[in-house]
Amino acid sequence: MMMVYPTLLGRVLLQPSRSISSLRSTNPSISAVRVFQSQYNTNTNTKSQNHCENEKRGKWFTLPPYTPTINGSVLGKALSAKIPAKVASETTALKWVLRCCPELPRNLVQKLFRLRQVRRESSVMESCNLGDQGQEHRLTRVAAKDSMDVGDRIFLPISVKVLPASKQDCHCSEEEINFIRGLELFKDTAIIVINKPPGMPVQGGIGIKRSLDELSASCLSSDYSEPPRLVHRLDRDCSGILVMGRTQTSATVLHAIFREKTLAASNDDVGNKRRILQRKYWALVIGSPRHLKGLISVPLGKVVVDNGKSDRITVVENSQNMSSQHAVTQYRVIESSHGFTWLELSPLTGRKHQLRVHCAEVLKTPIVGDYKYAWQAHRNWKQFSWSNIEDKSNEKSLSENILPFSLDLDSGSISEKHPRLHLHCKQMVLPDVSTALQDVQLSSEYDFSQLPSLKFNAPLPSYMKKSWDILRS
Repeated sequence: MMMVYPTLLGRVLLQPSRSISSLRSTNPSISAVRVFQSQYNTNTNTKSQNHCENEKRGKWFTLPPYTPTINGSVLGKALSAKIPAKVASETTALKWVLRCCPELPRNLVQKLFRLRQVRRESSVMESCNLGDQGQEHRLTRVAAKDSMDVGDRIFLPISVKVLPASKQDCHCSEEEINFIRGLELFKDTAIIVINKPPGMPVQGGIGIKRSLDELSASCLSSDYSEPPRLVHRLDRDCSGILVMGRTQTSATVLHAIFREKTLAASNDDVGNKRRILQRKYWALVIGSPRHLKGLISVPLGKVVVDNGKSDRITVVENSQNMSSQHAVTQYRVIESSHGFTWLELSPLTGRKHQLRVHCAEVLKTPIVGDYKYAWQAHRNWKQFSWSNIEDKSNEKSLSENILPFSLDLDSGSISEKHPRLHLHCKQMVLPDVSTALQDVQLSSEYDFSQLPSLKFNAPLPSYMKKSWDILRS
């Protein structure tokens, strides 16, 4: 894969010089690297064995003073278990540079360390030589694995300005930018929550021109130097709540929370205790389950079909003969009508296509519009007759219903010949990661048992709402 260099360097080179003192209060987790030129008065009669030519010129990229870092994985586990934990950890010089400069390619930073072109101004040396102006700003070489002390500052050579031209930002029209920003349900210093529209892929890939991962970097970054990061996924044709981390630290915490939830459920920890992460999907299925509510707990595995051209997920009857992953889902019937049933699905694990396979193969009630796992149920599909409801939307031209990125949220209800996938992530509850990150800054061992939770609700897309209205008529 071609290495893409950041736009950050091009931007910061055009900024005016800043003093060292102005960086003391900088928060590296939410601000870009600040650049300034430090002019060091050198005595021509003084020999300096540790300064290279760049140091003599006194031109550097300077990082904010080091502050104790948070171990996102440890914090995520502590939040999941609601137990006190020591989440602060020691950090190496390499990790500190990558944290402060998330847009810098990792291999470039590693090369700077290998070539011994990275310097450190030690806070310990500064305090020991407080009265010696000649020693106060002395820089020393630092290795990638050297541990950082509180207050240490890292200096990168100005020579990085010769980097190749960076990748151009994604070009979106004003209408497209406003559409993406209009998807936001919630935003704080740690996370962004959006209502993903059906038909829009979450990640890029073969044949995908635009994805939410790419578009969020262009439209949802705001004043952050880091683009939002995905922490979980939704299928392309699925809609609803999607959470992204606004910083590397918050994304790591959220990754750990989602991972711990899956591990706990996989170990048969599915009791009634209050879970810190809760997700509820709404699905319209064909038919009705035998029971009004229940727990599905079966292993799932991947099989290759069409002579290796594609694959699908299926229930594994004998896990000893086939690689599989345990998948657990709680379900509850919302209401049934005219041969269809609205289900509330709560996945306790996060396996690929878990809900779709559980509905189709375990409950024997495939999701409407799921042609991958329920193509047979749709072979003789007859669109639902709903003469009791006025449908004025059909009188509109197709162009009026098409949104940016060629999205159409109106067509696809059960009244049409080819209904769309009726699966929507409607509710989610997760811990207040932003508050947790602030609290652990104040105390290295924080009790998360009283940490508040955040609850989100995403309205159904238009075609699912239409199906809801049809069945209730």
